[in-house]
Amino acid sequence: MPAVSTDTSVPPPRLSELDTADAALLDMLLREAPIGFALLGPDLCFRRVNDTLARWHGHDPGDHIGQLPSDVWPPGFAAQAESSARRVLAQDEPVFTAHQFAVPPARVPGPSVPAQGEAPAQDGPAQGDGAPQDAAAPADVTSRQPAHWALSWFPSHDEQGHITGVVLIAVDVTSRQLSEEAIRRSEERYRSLVQGGAQVVWVANADGAITEDCPEWRYVTGQTEQQYVGSGWLDVIHSEDRDRVERGWQECVKSGKTFDDRYRVRTRAGSYRHYDVRAVPVERAGKIIEWVGASTDVTGQREAEEMRGRLTEQLSAAALRTARLQQATSMLAEALTVEQVVEVITEVGRTAIGAQRSAVALLDGGRLRVINPAGMPPGQSAAHRDILLDSPGLMTRAIATRRPVLAEDTGALRQLLEDAPIEIVAGEDERSWVGLPLLAAGAPLGALRFSFGRPRKITEEERVFLEALAGQCALAVERAAMYEREHTTAETLQRSLLPDQLPLVPGLVMEARYLPVTRNMEIGGDWYDAFRLPDGRLAVAVGDVMGKGLTAAAGMGRVRNALRALALTDPRPAAVLTGLDRLFSATELEEQVTTVAYLVIDPVTGDGLMGSAGHLPVLRLGLDAEPFLDETEAGTPLGWPSPRQQHPFRLPPGSTAVLYSDGLVENRIRGLDTGLSELVAVAARARSSVVGHPERLLSYLVDAMLAGHEQDDDVTVLVLHVPAREIAS
Repeated sequence: MPAVSTDTSVPPPRLSELDTADAALLDMLLREAPIGFALLGPDLCFRRVNDTLARWHGHDPGDHIGQLPSDVWPPGFAAQAESSARRVLAQDEPVFTAHQFAVPPARVPGPSVPAQGEAPAQDGPAQGDGAPQDAAAPADVTSRQPAHWALSWFPSHDEQGHITGVVLIAVDVTSRQLSEEAIRRSEERYRSLVQGGAQVVWVANADGAITEDCPEWRYVTGQTEQQYVGSGWLDVIHSEDRDRVERGWQECVKSGKTFDDRYRVRTRAGSYRHYDVRAVPVERAGKIIEWVGASTDVTGQREAEEMRGRLTEQLSAAALRTARLQQATSMLAEALTVEQVVEVITEVGRTAIGAQRSAVALLDGGRLRVINPAGMPPGQSAAHRDILLDSPGLMTRAIATRRPVLAEDTGALRQLLEDAPIEIVAGEDERSWVGLPLLAAGAPLGALRFSFGRPRKITEEERVFLEALAGQCALAVERAAMYEREHTTAETLQRSLLPDQLPLVPGLVMEARYLPVTRNMEIGGDWYDAFRLPDGRLAVAVGDVMGKGLTAAAGMGRVRNALRALALTDPRPAAVLTGLDRLFSATELEEQVTTVAYLVIDPVTGDGLMGSAGHLPVLRLGLDAEPFLDETEAGTPLGWPSPRQQHPFRLPPGSTAVLYSDGLVENRIRGLDTGLSELVAVAARARSSVVGHPERLLSYLVDAMLAGHEQDDDVTVLVLHVPAREIAS
């Protein structure tokens, strides 16, 4: 995502439509995010602040810009904030702190404005640790409820890796702190009850049989003394535990080892309670004379453990969904087409909530067009590719109401459909459903659909997650649609500026190919051209306008058309390149680097003139000679002041010239010099049957040079071949 300049002394650079959309998306995400965000410069002054962070102390985001933390935040918190920022700048490492403040009860648990004069927690390595209130806090702070924020301070770097400032991310962890505190309080209560309660103490003889009455046991279980003594106590052990307990007790009696177990005991009310039981042997003269045991009711403790486990699972699930939202944001940043966006959203949503199917439909006139028909129920994929807006269904209802539509079972779906046939919107194996509108600036773009194979109630947390996912989907779809339109426009423009076919020239054979890079769908400025001059000679050109998008494609078109016009007036390379310099200086941006290789050749004699404006050297091949790079002086790119030169260029019969762009020889792994050397080596390994056929030679060079490398730039290649003349007998 493009960086936005914060230097107000220099006019901001012009942004393309795509850059503007990305910047708007970033601004919206930061503004609407439930986390606090700020960017501080090396001078510790605020460069960016979102609403959530600004509301901490009752300011607007604009109040912070250009100010130090000490100018807008309470002294105690500001001092700690500036200290953390300085540590990040000095050590180039993240710093994690925590901040606790008091807010009125009515404002909990949402983001709140802290009381003036409160103090943050001290810096520390543990995120989320609490901290005491500053002594200067208001006297009525005890009537307020605490809010906890985890603060993360990260260094910001430029493309060269130099630190340019500090990024602050603040997350409200109040709910987590309160949950943990609730768990701790529950555990303390249960522990106190257990410790304060009387244990059931019992006695058994050396053979393990109960011989003495235990009123406490009989009070709990309702057994009589006759039912309890001997092995009768086993009768109130839960059936799933009895065999294990009996075996364990007998083994300990035989071995003399301490008996230690936990099992469930049926009470007089018929319910079961959990007991920890421990029995030790009593010895006299080295012989066991009896066993003494204690049974402790740990039902409360066990319930506390189960509750803690459930809370842990809920927190883990929430954290996992948050991570998936972050993952979706990252993946959507790389998704360039609507289909790619849909693939990301449906996969993330389906895995996050365990949906059986997921589908996305976008508005197309008065219909909904399903982007991924495979996400619809079986038998409806083709029939429901287009859905009328007035037809019953989850997605049409979500669009009509602008709200999520939840149906936890078949009955709820029938009620939503108002007695419409359920078969037209649901599959036979579906039992619950979710429909969500995709909204951009309040206007519907389409809808999301999730279905499950069993009745299922969507929790509030899941609903919030799905609404956030739908919001991300709407923004990404809108951006991708705009990007596709720009790509189509640029591609159409570029294709229209390349020749439909090369001219047929007796005595010469030509072949050309343009391979755009498809990884990021951006259009480049590579081009080639070949045309007959009025005097019968052939003009050939290959150029490269650096950059991507409509700007590069439009610049390419201007240079290519100007070259044709200049060549028809004075075809000499020096004259044509000089004219292009004047045009470039008058119409193009200084930072727009453009190179051109231009050749004029007589197809009868093979003699010609060559000129270059900073372009790569021509590859020369012959049937009886080693390949080499033409030594014509490259010169400077267009628009750079330098006298233009032209040099003799000859293609004798049986020889070949290859003109190309840098995408053929250079990439992120292979440097330009290495690529040029490799091009010559690859050409030297070409068979004679390949060298003499331009089409085969072109395919051979492209395949060999791109093998093992990811294409990250456009590739343009033009092959010019003079066939060997047959010797008359």
